[in-house]
Amino acid sequence: MIRRWTTDIILVGPAAIALILFIFLPVLIVFVLAFTDYQFGASSANWVGIENFADLFGSDLGRKAITNTLLYAAIVIPTSVGLGLLVAVGLHSISKTLPRFSNALKAIYFLPVAATLVAMAVSWQMLMHPSLGLFNHWAVALGFSPVEWLTDQNTVLYSLAIIGVWQSVGYNMVLFLAGLTSIPDTLYDAAEVDGAQSGWSRFWLVTWPMLGPTTLFVLIVTAATAFRVFETVATMTRGGPAFASDTIVYALYREGFVYFKAGYASAITVVFFLALLLLTVIQLLVVERRVHYR
Repeated sequence: MIRRWTTDIILVGPAAIALILFIFLPVLIVFVLAFTDYQFGASSANWVGIENFADLFGSDLGRKAITNTLLYAAIVIPTSVGLGLLVAVGLHSISKTLPRFSNALKAIYFLPVAATLVAMAVSWQMLMHPSLGLFNHWAVALGFSPVEWLTDQNTVLYSLAIIGVWQSVGYNMVLFLAGLTSIPDTLYDAAEVDGAQSGWSRFWLVTWPMLGPTTLFVLIVTAATAFRVFETVATMTRGGPAFASDTIVYALYREGFVYFKAGYASAITVVFFLALLLLTVIQLLVVERRVHYR
């Protein structure tokens, strides 16, 4: 028995120590700092209780970052999941007759996932440039007025959401393709015998129910990605203009690594963590009831 315990400790010990040092201990430190006024470089800190959380929810900038993040996620999550499913179903159908063409399209759709987002953000900045950008050239050619994509408070967040959808569709497509590949053809044959002759009927009777586990996973992954949006904001707008594109993660970065307010940044981290955890639990409780595991 002692030898077995010793073997278990030797095998599990290094991984457990690493998990404690690099995951649990930092999380504990962040939770403690969230209730202090600690600043990076300071030799001491004062216990302030929930003052940091009150500042976050009580200030205009804090509420702005939260509402911007919620609006961004509300646009990106359903749009990228819906488009990812639509593209996956289309490519899955094409692959049966034109496999090479389908593979080429898969590579094109997956390119935004493989590319560096910071580098792609520069390309998007050029596309959305108010005077030189290709988008405004198309708008003028079609008879519309030029749009201040990244410098107008009314359009900047929607412009970033477009980039977020563009970035997420390819990854969601791959996940849905994996789910579609695992659906046996016999189910479609049985549905056709039962009267499901159209493609739409077969989708609702077979494809959509069988994609339940995949859809649940895609929703959770997409939500986590949307809520922690940072790269495009930091590269393209820096939260502007007038904090119109400020998000919760960028506010965390600004307060912690620009203003060195470690306590306040830790409070933002705690709120972000708890909100993401709550969202995941809600998705598991609500969506999983409709999921069919085969």
